[in-house]
Amino acid sequence: MSVPEPKTLPRTLIAVVVTCNRLTKLQVTLARLLGHAPEHLTRVVLVDNGSTDGTAEWLGTQDDPRLTVLRSEKNLGGSGGFEMGIRHTAEVFDPDWMLIQDDDARPEAGALALFHARDRSAHEGWVTAVHFPDGSLCEMNRPLINPFWHRGGVLKALRHGRDGYHLGLEDYAVDAPVQEVDGGSFVGFFVSRRAVQSAGYPDPALFLYGDDALYSLEIRAQGGTIAFDPALRYEHDCATLGEGEQIILPMWKCYYFYRNLILVYKRAAGWAFWPAFGFMALRWRRKAPAYGAQAEAYRRVLRRAMADGIKGRIGQPHSEVVKMVEEMGG
Repeated sequence: MSVPEPKTLPRTLIAVVVTCNRLTKLQVTLARLLGHAPEHLTRVVLVDNGSTDGTAEWLGTQDDPRLTVLRSEKNLGGSGGFEMGIRHTAEVFDPDWMLIQDDDARPEAGALALFHARDRSAHEGWVTAVHFPDGSLCEMNRPLINPFWHRGGVLKALRHGRDGYHLGLEDYAVDAPVQEVDGGSFVGFFVSRRAVQSAGYPDPALFLYGDDALYSLEIRAQGGTIAFDPALRYEHDCATLGEGEQIILPMWKCYYFYRNLILVYKRAAGWAFWPAFGFMALRWRRKAPAYGAQAEAYRRVLRRAMADGIKGRIGQPHSEVVKMVEEMGG
């Protein structure tokens, strides 16, 4: 990647990474991050989210002065881990920018240098072009355009599904223009000091799923803007879902996914939530046959997830969620 000469003052950039029982992936990710020059990456704040696979022991052998490790004795979930890491980073280091990411995500060569080389001050957040290691587009990390905030957005979403409210392949071309979006994922998400000051921290009560979308929407609701730069490329070393894949397992993940998706829709849609919910609930119920012998358990879990999402019931201990889902046959 060709990187232009810096035209702005140096910025402090700290990566906030959350890990849980994925030591092999973490080792690759930390090596990639800490391989960047200090002027491009000031520090890495790593949250070890109750790992039991030897992560803590391995981290104890690392002596890079730019690495700060925060240890939680229990798994706080992705949202709890990011809240812990972002809060610590803001209160202790107060950087100009944070780079929020999972433990299986890595900036491609030159991405951080390019971030610094261009003026980023016009926006409170920047999202990256996320690809799988083979170079294909990472579907789950496509930036979001909130259809309820844009003229014709709802109709476009109804006609084209996810393609109607996410950026498409043509937007990922390296020479494609920078454009404003309404949300991105915590897989290479740059957030400014202004963004954190206005939006606060991710909600730890979510536990898993939806924290990045809700945080993005909060930045936007507070008057901030988020931009997508296709030249900022990220790698997401996760499994690709098979074509037509519709199921989420284990079933407790299914509960969090749909409960928190309801919260995202409530935040994104405003007054239009109920018509949108009726449409989405019908689509979700139709996925039950894909679960085979667990179809009835899926229906029970989905009903509870939707009810809790509508009522805003979050924050239950994870052990209680797992027990509840098991009692439903999941």
